[in-house]
Amino acid sequence: MRIVMGAQNCGFGPASELVAVSRLLSHHERVFVGSGVAATFTRRNPDAFDAILEIDATRGRAGAELIDDLLETGDQVVSAMDADLALRSVVARRPVVMVDSLFGFWRLGRPLAQIRDLCATLPRSSYVAAERHLAALSPHERVVAAHLLATHSVVQNFPGVPERVAEFTALGAGSAIHLTGPIIDVEGLRNTPLDAEPEYDLLVNVGGFKNFLLDFDVNNDYLRLLHHWIPDLLRDWPRFSHVLVCGGPFGGHRERSVSVAGRRADCRLLPQRDLLRAVASTPGYLLAPGLTALHEAMVLGRLPLGIHEQHYAHVYTLRSLDGTLFGRNAGRFADVLPHHRLPEDDFTGTAALVEIAGRVQEDEELYTVFRRTFNERIEHYVSLTPAQRRHGVEELRRLLGGEPVHEVLAKILPPRGSE
Repeated sequence: MRIVMGAQNCGFGPASELVAVSRLLSHHERVFVGSGVAATFTRRNPDAFDAILEIDATRGRAGAELIDDLLETGDQVVSAMDADLALRSVVARRPVVMVDSLFGFWRLGRPLAQIRDLCATLPRSSYVAAERHLAALSPHERVVAAHLLATHSVVQNFPGVPERVAEFTALGAGSAIHLTGPIIDVEGLRNTPLDAEPEYDLLVNVGGFKNFLLDFDVNNDYLRLLHHWIPDLLRDWPRFSHVLVCGGPFGGHRERSVSVAGRRADCRLLPQRDLLRAVASTPGYLLAPGLTALHEAMVLGRLPLGIHEQHYAHVYTLRSLDGTLFGRNAGRFADVLPHHRLPEDDFTGTAALVEIAGRVQEDEELYTVFRRTFNERIEHYVSLTPAQRRHGVEELRRLLGGEPVHEVLAKILPPRGSE
């Protein structure tokens, strides 16, 4: 069976989940199609696919036609939160599985029943007609519509997700929704040694960073703040003599090293399984609070410290996990600007975080508060006992666990050797 696969272009989370699912489907022909940060992540993990086609459906008619032609040759589609690919698959009359780690995050400005009814009358004569039919929906509502249109949905457990699944079910739209535990590279994690000699004293995982607003060169105030802070991290923490800063902003020609007082920080983008080995072996772990990275750390028995929010989904994650040790300990821009109100919206909330990061980076007084309060967070983190860290991991496992993703996929896709 030929499976066409794609992921939403927001950070590394969707692409990482797609890679994890693809590795479980190695007995099929797996073709990735996409662009941007999703393609960047995929090219760093080429063994997870049989073919990688970098095509952008939003850049002119030719790209869209190439994707539509590819769908005609496929037997199955797997979309990691890419609503457009799911819609194109429905129009092409191909079965599509939506994979989603943020199922409870999507904000609706209209009742779910209205979106269901809109999907029920979707014209399938052409993508243009289908797109026009859904034009009034917001980007978040488009993802929810993709779930309603998909053949199956695989949704990762998180606070609020079981309730949304129940809402779908009550409307008669939840029969194809499958709740799962972490959507992560199970085999890679299983084969990651937990007792390897550490190469670094501290790992700072920035994630993919790029999304609908953030970029490496535009709206990059968070990255500028990070570059400002790394030398001070080396100055303030002699125990961290060799630091790895890893993520999308440090791929290719953007790799760099920073040396201060005989200590060094290497900024690089690692292949996923190399990163897992670093997570397992490095004594200290700071990460942007993305769910995939958090799940990987949890499975490896590592309790990380969350760093400040890059975008609104990170705010959502930290709020939802506020009752856990991880959630309480994480760094937040509220430590620096405690009375600043953040818009409760994905786009405007993310734009506000960009503005805050810029203010902190440019204002010496605010930066001093940022540096001091984050050092306090790090001080508390490094003082945790092994028992406290184990407790922090266990409470996340209890809250976020669920049926293994490979068992869920086995129910909805043809098994190995069935063709």
